[in-house]
Amino acid sequence: MATLGTSPLTLSLIALSITLLASTAHSMPNPPAAKKHAKAHTKAQAKKPGKTATPPSASSQQPLYQTRADVMSQVPALADATQLDPNWVRHIIGQAQYLPTVSRLVLPPAIGVKKNWRSYRERFVEPARINAGVLFWKTHEKTLERAEKEYGVPAKYIVGIIGVESLYGRHTGNFRVIDVLTTLAFDFPKEHPKASARQAFFRQELEQFLLFSKKNTTDPLRTKGSYAGAIGLPQFMPSSIARFAVDFDGDGTINLQDSVSDTIGSVANYFKSFQWQPDAPTHFTIQIDPQQLDLKTLLAPDILPTFSQADLLAKGVTLLPADASYPGKLALVELQNGDDAPSYVAGTNNFYTVTRYNWSSYYAMAVIELGEAVAREVQSKP
Repeated sequence: MATLGTSPLTLSLIALSITLLASTAHSMPNPPAAKKHAKAHTKAQAKKPGKTATPPSASSQQPLYQTRADVMSQVPALADATQLDPNWVRHIIGQAQYLPTVSRLVLPPAIGVKKNWRSYRERFVEPARINAGVLFWKTHEKTLERAEKEYGVPAKYIVGIIGVESLYGRHTGNFRVIDVLTTLAFDFPKEHPKASARQAFFRQELEQFLLFSKKNTTDPLRTKGSYAGAIGLPQFMPSSIARFAVDFDGDGTINLQDSVSDTIGSVANYFKSFQWQPDAPTHFTIQIDPQQLDLKTLLAPDILPTFSQADLLAKGVTLLPADASYPGKLALVELQNGDDAPSYVAGTNNFYTVTRYNWSSYYAMAVIELGEAVAREVQSKP
């Protein structure tokens, strides 16, 4: 899933976010090659920073799932898949509530909204979020230093992720996760073009949520999250919690809702798990020769690092002289700016790693630039 945050948006930017993002966000294995970032990766579609919704009020509540014989008949299979007590699973699923709002929110946006990196960037790399990031960094400096040392991931990118995902814990979602996941596991909207695959995904997330709740001795009827079931400061989907979350504060439990230490360690572990390379850059500024530029070839692999510097040079793209010694493969990353000319950078393996958190180059650049902006402020105001 993150996440892909849950910051309020204008209608146009909501549509933009949905088109671009779609994790975490986090729970699906890395594919052999990158898919188009404007298309859905399972986790990432489940977790779209910026899109929010108001949970249903008491007056609009739907019947509980315990009244749905078709759903309750599937409890034995769910209990068998998780090896959990069938009576406990029946009680929890029965107390879940169908959320029609959630079913609407997971539908694709209207087609025709142009991507705009500058507008997207302004939502995240802005004074209020930078100032909140500085406070977060200074408050948790020792924990960030420990995570950087243990996992090799710079503090600034951990801070960037948490800032984009939840504004440092201010926007973690107000939906009951059990309601969200039960709704999407059993009543995923059939009009969605990938309804079958998406419903199967959320069925797995529901299983992982039940397992995590039981293992961590937390009440699944009280856990809150996003409209897609993403949880806590880093907005992890349940499967991401199972695979990547760590008990970084050493209290014997994993708590991404209240433990900043667990959040910091889990984000760092996520990056490391997706082959973050310590001391390597995320991207480079480039120079373009319009006469030689072969955009079709350079953009074909999307954001998967594929080209050597010699390859780029032959197709009209060069790095600045100061970066000419970089030995790794690169990807040409295109960031559209609405009706204006696109922006381009050369993305490294570490840029690709950031996109594994949410399969969007726009998201990755927002995380990187927010983290770097916060780092500059921290360094300038010790």
